[in-house]
Amino acid sequence: MAKDDATAKANKPAQDALKLHPFYKGKTQMVPKCCIRGVEDFAIWYTPGVAAPCREIQADPEKVFLHTNKGNRVAVVSNGTRVLGLGNIGPEAGLPVMEGKALLFKYLGGVDTDAICVDTEDPDKFIEFCKMLQPSYGGFNLEDIKKPDCFRILDTLREECHIPVWHDDQQGTAAVTLAGLVNACRFTGRELGNIRIVQLGSGAANVCIYRVLKSAGIDPGKVIFVDSKGILSKERTELKEKEPYKWDLIQETNAGNLEGSLMEALKGADCIIALSMSRKSLDEPPVIPVEGIKSMAKDPIVFACANPNPEILPDQALGAGAAIVATGRSDFPNQVNNSLGFPGIFRGTLDVMAKTITDEMCIAAAMELANVARDRGIKQDYLIPTMDDWEVFPREAAAVGVKAVEQGVARIKLTWDEAYEMAKQKIEHARAQTQILQESGNIPMPPE
Repeated sequence: MAKDDATAKANKPAQDALKLHPFYKGKTQMVPKCCIRGVEDFAIWYTPGVAAPCREIQADPEKVFLHTNKGNRVAVVSNGTRVLGLGNIGPEAGLPVMEGKALLFKYLGGVDTDAICVDTEDPDKFIEFCKMLQPSYGGFNLEDIKKPDCFRILDTLREECHIPVWHDDQQGTAAVTLAGLVNACRFTGRELGNIRIVQLGSGAANVCIYRVLKSAGIDPGKVIFVDSKGILSKERTELKEKEPYKWDLIQETNAGNLEGSLMEALKGADCIIALSMSRKSLDEPPVIPVEGIKSMAKDPIVFACANPNPEILPDQALGAGAAIVATGRSDFPNQVNNSLGFPGIFRGTLDVMAKTITDEMCIAAAMELANVARDRGIKQDYLIPTMDDWEVFPREAAAVGVKAVEQGVARIKLTWDEAYEMAKQKIEHARAQTQILQESGNIPMPPE
C-alpha cells in the first residue's frame, strides 16, 4: 500500500466521525428491560409496588443484585485529563470517548454502562465521587486520567471500594498486549521469559503492561523503558523526587544500566511496545525510526499502539524487517486494543459477582484471548482476534469467572461451561436488541 493510500485510510474514521456523531447526537440510550403491558404496570415498577423490593434490600443489602440492574451496570468514569493520546482536553471533550466505551461494553459484552465525565482534576474529589456512586453500580471502569493521578486513584479505589474497580488504560491495555505478545513470541519462535523488550513511553498503560508482563513471566532485567528524555537508567537520579514511579521502575529493569536514546535501546532488542504521545499527523516522521527497527534482533516484534496515530505505520515497520506489527487501530491488522479485553473481562467479573479484578484474572483473559487466535490459526496479519470474532468475549468471561472463583473473590461459583453459557446468552441478547432496533428503524441508518 502506498504511503498516500495508507494515510488516507488512517484518516477516514475521523472524517466519518465528524459526520455521524452529529447525526445521532450520542451513541447510547436507555432501553427498558421489563415488560410494559400498559400504564397499570407502572404500579409494579414504580409506586406503590416498588416499596416491597426497597424494604427487602433495606433488610438485606445483597438483595440489591436481585431486585435491580446493579449487577449488570458499570460506570465509565473519567475527568478527560489524558484522552486517547490527545492529552488534557477536559470532561466535555472526553464525553464522546466515554460514550463510545459504553457502546462497546453493551454490544460486545452485554454490559449496561453509563458514561460519566467528572469536572475535577483533584484526585481526592474524584475518589470521593466514585465511592459515593457505589450503591448504583456493579463496577467502575476508570478511563483517560492523567498520570500520576491515575495510579493513586486506581490503587485507592481498589482498596476502599466494595465493587470491582478497573482502569482500562492500564489493566485493559495490559491484558490485550500480553495476549498479542504471547502469540507474537509463538509466531517468531521466542520464549516469553527470554525476550528483550523496549517499552517506549512510561505512562499509565506501559507501566501496567510491564507489571502484568512481569506477573506472566518476562525477565524484568531485560526490559528497557524509554521516555521523552531517553532510557530510564540509574543515572537519571532527578527522577527520585520528580517522578518517583519511574525511579521505582529503574530499580528492577535495565539490568545492564544502558544509557542513551531510543536508538541505543533498540539495538538487538526482540520487541518494542510503544504507547507514547500520538503524532498530530501521520505526515510527521515516525516516532520509531525505520533504522531503529533495522537494528533490532532478527524478526523483531513491533507494537506501535499510540492512538489515534501509531508511532510508525505497519508498512514502514514491515519494510524495515519487522516480523509482526500491531497497532491500536481497527483499520490495520493486529489491533491491540482494549475493546478485545474489557467487555469479556467485566462480563465474567459481573456474572460471578466478583469483589475485585485481580492481575491473575487479567492474565487468564489474555491467555484465553491468545488461545482463540491460535484455534483459528495465527499468522503475520492475524495475531489476536478481531471484534468480529465474537466468541472471544464469552470465552474470556468464562476464563475470568473461573479464575475469580479459584482465587476466592467470587460471590457465585460457576464452572467454565456455566460461565460461558451465561455470558454467551447475555451477549447474544445485546446484539439481537441492536439488530431489532435497526431493522425497525428506531435506530436509523445514516444518509448516503
